[in-house]
Amino acid sequence: MGFMDDAKETAKAVGDKIQDTWEDTTDRIGDKVDEMKADADVKKAEAERDSVKARNDFKEDLRDD
Repeated sequence: MGFMDDAKETAKAVGDKIQDTWEDTTDRIGDKVDEMKADADVKKAEAERDSVKARNDFKEDLRDD
């Protein structure tokens, strides 16, 4: 029965390794998605800032005339 016990332990170890790898992969994907969302939020905020600045500069130019 030693052979069967070894085979079961090996199969369990392989299964655990596969599960760990899967969890690591899903964590990395989630991290990358979070990073991409943060980058998109920054770009949106920068675009809004530039838009407000341009609008304010235009208004200021109108006031000066």
